[in-house]
Amino acid sequence: MNLLIRNGRVIDPASGLDAQADIAVAKGRIVGVKDLPADFQAQHTVDAAGCIVAPGLVDLQARVREPGYEHEGMLNSELAAAVAGGVTSLVSPPDTDPVLDESGLVQMLIYRAKKLKLARLYPLGAITRGLSGDVLTEMAALTEAGCVGFGQAEVPLANTQVLQRALQYASTFGYTLWLRPQDRDLGKGVVASGPLATRRGLSGVPVAAETIAIFTLVELMRSSGAKVHLCRLSSAAGVELVRAAKAEGLPLSCDVSINSLHLTDTDIGYFDSRARVSPPLRQQRDRDALSAALADGTIDALVSDHTPVEADEKTLPFAESEVGATGLELLLPLALKWGEQSGAGMRRALEVVTAAPARLLGQGSATLAVGEAADLCVFDPAVEWRAQPEALRSQGKHTPFADYALQGRTRTTVVDGRVVYQA
Repeated sequence: MNLLIRNGRVIDPASGLDAQADIAVAKGRIVGVKDLPADFQAQHTVDAAGCIVAPGLVDLQARVREPGYEHEGMLNSELAAAVAGGVTSLVSPPDTDPVLDESGLVQMLIYRAKKLKLARLYPLGAITRGLSGDVLTEMAALTEAGCVGFGQAEVPLANTQVLQRALQYASTFGYTLWLRPQDRDLGKGVVASGPLATRRGLSGVPVAAETIAIFTLVELMRSSGAKVHLCRLSSAAGVELVRAAKAEGLPLSCDVSINSLHLTDTDIGYFDSRARVSPPLRQQRDRDALSAALADGTIDALVSDHTPVEADEKTLPFAESEVGATGLELLLPLALKWGEQSGAGMRRALEVVTAAPARLLGQGSATLAVGEAADLCVFDPAVEWRAQPEALRSQGKHTPFADYALQGRTRTTVVDGRVVYQA
């Protein structure tokens, strides 16, 4: 289908384009930006007057809850939530049931996602069999099946020797390990260590849980040469270690979640389980450091950390409630909110959810250049709305941003040249 998106302000962080322009799409690809082909005839037109046309968002951390957790989220409901939020590509971790440690499971998940024809799904394979933490998987076979990298989700590796072997294996074949930097023994608390944890009588996770893990990874990266992506950095001290490692030239990248970027431990209030997320929310100084690092490029990307949780698991006492929050439909407005409040601006706000994560993913370039795949998001930056949990398309309705005043909302999402969402 030939698609014309007209009258919009086109912002493409990858190329630096920011101008009023029409975009022509044919056979799933962009065939014209501003200067359209003379013989182009639109079969469908989207009027983007007053809106911004940007590349589709790329979310590097979003659980789709299949296979195994269909009571908390279905593949179709979570991919529908993705496109409603302007997300056209997402990476899912391997902590499904069964775990993504076999080629057949990966192929089935990718097949089912493609059949729905919504957002593009890129799974991570498990580093160890069954996420047991000790026996490595057949990474080569999982890569052939469609895995874009390998991780352990929230499950720690058994010991440093297993981590070293995983890095050596990954380095040999050029794979990237996606790891959450948290020490196995120090990371067993439910909130960040600090005055609030003490007052609430909750077990704390010290900053050292993150920094020790990063120290260890950096040392092993030096000897192995492996590429590592740190998932959801949470502390000011962690930021400084990443900054030093990047200055050294190590192949290290990282992201931060919308939760850690906008919230602090005080948002837990009186045991609000909606704010029980991983990593735990830290103090104001950490949030400020994360914001500054995202602005200056030390942190590469912003993620939703979308983890739908069923109602029964969130109505338990705080320490017993399930970790996780819904976020796919909130990624865009919270990125825009950060861009405005931090002074980073709209272009950087869009870059950290489009071009930057696309570079890390290595699947498409998230740009609006002629010849590229037509994955686009058309959003109205002036629309003000409140995050009403029951109105979210995700099967998970719990979010610490419930009733937050937000600005900017997706009107149209295009994937592979097809309109997959229209408000």
